Amino acid sequence: QVQLVESGGGLVQAGGSLGLSCAASGSTFSLHGMGWFRQAPGKQRELVAFISSSGYTNYADSVKGRFTISRDNAKNTVYLQMNSLKPEDTAVYYCNAKRTLTSWYNNWGQGTQVTVSS
Repeated sequence: QVQLVESGGGLVQAGGSLGLSCAASGSTFSLHGMGWFRQAPGKQRELVAFISSSGYTNYADSVKGRFTISRDNAKNTVYLQMNSLKPEDTAVYYCNAKRTLTSWYNNWGQGTQVTVSS
């Protein structure tokens, strides 16, 4: 399984934008579907964006139209561009890789904090 390191979080005002990066150390990065998750205080971790190995994307309804997930296989990196941010987007954001068609790796990193002020 790959090692993942998230970066790019910070404090931003509502309506602003922020870009997150997830760097993978493994050599099989291009074979995995990748996802961005977030976890807010008192809430379960939720999947907000997914990108398959072939580039297919899907988003949670709460972020659709505002967030864009992309990947650069040559750089072993997946990105999350976050626009029109809302206070309810405040959470720790994590990336992860699909282990099988229906499961994810259990190798969560530190994540990166995103705070959106009103």
